[in-house]
Amino acid sequence: MPETDRLGDAQRILVYGVTGSGKSRMAATLSELTGIPLTSVDDITWSPGWVPMPTDEQIAHFDDLTTADAWILDSAYGTWRDLVLERADLVVALDYPRLVSFGRLLRRTAARIIDRQEVCNGNHESWRSVFARDSIVKWHVTSFRRKRRQMRTWAAAATGPRVILLRRPAHARSFVAAETARRRSAQTAEEPSS
Repeated sequence: MPETDRLGDAQRILVYGVTGSGKSRMAATLSELTGIPLTSVDDITWSPGWVPMPTDEQIAHFDDLTTADAWILDSAYGTWRDLVLERADLVVALDYPRLVSFGRLLRRTAARIIDRQEVCNGNHESWRSVFARDSIVKWHVTSFRRKRRQMRTWAAAATGPRVILLRRPAHARSFVAAETARRRSAQTAEEPSS
């Protein structure tokens, strides 16, 4: 569908981007702004000890979840992403330059390690995990181009959900500010005058 710059009446929203782009933060902001419930994908798909939910269970879970009338997801994994896209009204795509998302990822990872911040379900990042074969840092490097190409393909497609393609953090801040102002204006217009 055509690229857009507003949420409109979207009730089923996927926030998508490369690792470290700020998907969870954007999804939480949109949930707060709209009142639409947010689902943290990592909270669903990772059990304690970094044990992944089996793929068939992930597909069944997100198949069920995305039949609801309203939802916001902070990501979509490749094995069930198409299922989400078929049902989404809107994709908010964080298409930031590599240095931005990679820098954010490194800062976030270091802060989580130093402060022992929980990522999800009692799981923590460690220096060992940063240098492991399946490291989130390595995942960023190997998936960046593919995810970026995917977002741009969705934005250019003639069919599918509408796409808000945000290319810089400043664009994301402007988008949220504009949506906040639109919603405040709409609320003011609906209030009875004294």
